[in-house]
Amino acid sequence: MKNKKVVWIISSYLLLIGLVIGFSTVGSVNLSFQEIIGELVRGDNEMIHTIVFKMRLPRNILAILVGANLAVAGLFLQAVMKNPLADPGITGVSSGASVGAIIILLVSPAYTGILPIVAFVGGGAACALVYMMAWKKGLQPNRIVLAGVAVNTILGGIISFFSTMYSDRIQSAMLWLNGSLATKTWADVQTLIGYSIVGLLVSFLLIRKANILQLGDEAAINLGVNIHWARMIISVVAVFLAATATAVVGIVSFVGLIVPHIARMLMGNDHKYTLPFSMALGSIVLLMADTLGRTIGGSIEIPVGVIMAIVGGPFFLYLLRKKGV
Repeated sequence: MKNKKVVWIISSYLLLIGLVIGFSTVGSVNLSFQEIIGELVRGDNEMIHTIVFKMRLPRNILAILVGANLAVAGLFLQAVMKNPLADPGITGVSSGASVGAIIILLVSPAYTGILPIVAFVGGGAACALVYMMAWKKGLQPNRIVLAGVAVNTILGGIISFFSTMYSDRIQSAMLWLNGSLATKTWADVQTLIGYSIVGLLVSFLLIRKANILQLGDEAAINLGVNIHWARMIISVVAVFLAATATAVVGIVSFVGLIVPHIARMLMGNDHKYTLPFSMALGSIVLLMADTLGRTIGGSIEIPVGVIMAIVGGPFFLYLLRKKGV
């Protein structure tokens, strides 16, 4: 059984590599592998070099980073909140990060260098607020969803307020508000990759704590784990991963909801397997969604956030009915 899970994980990463290569040939200008290999060997075609290595490749790598971040964030939030419907979007993390980011983008665009930090603070504050509203002699799964809806509504209103007040600048932030990888460059990859590496590496160190929390509070305490401290650390890492991803590409919903469910179906509940598999699967899902968005509309590109909302919304309703929350 363990060998089968390892095979699944290895296969998912091999598939991811194949998709990055394959999707680099697809777009408004379709290219063949021979043309790309020829450019690698000879380096004499400026058009192919620009399309593949300056536009599509950094975009695909950014999709990998964002997908992995959001998937692991969702996995951890579901473990901490004991709620299969928890994800960065529903728990307010994405909206909180968005408020911080939109203030920087519209009010103080000169300070975009600190955007990930501001987004992290905003996401953390929103998540803490949902925690407080949902806490009543312990975390109540249905209260988390309701609190998340309330917090998201409030934060959405704040975003709309700033969008109205700074309507002359909103056009520059529209792609970000819709969650888009369009126009992203190697500079954006460099911005996110450091945060992602740190957050994902720390997440591997928290696997044991996440597994123990699944046993229940009483069992975790008997095993010598400070459950409140463990929840806080895991939540901070989840917020950090989701907020920094949101700061770079904008609001992308449902990756953190869909991927952990599929990962648990195939890998079980042991985070030793679900975490690395979720990373790969989250990257695959977002990479496929972004490629679909930039090819399905012809000359008109559909933001990846819109694609994920269309796909993820019905999935959320299905889970809501199935779990009876």
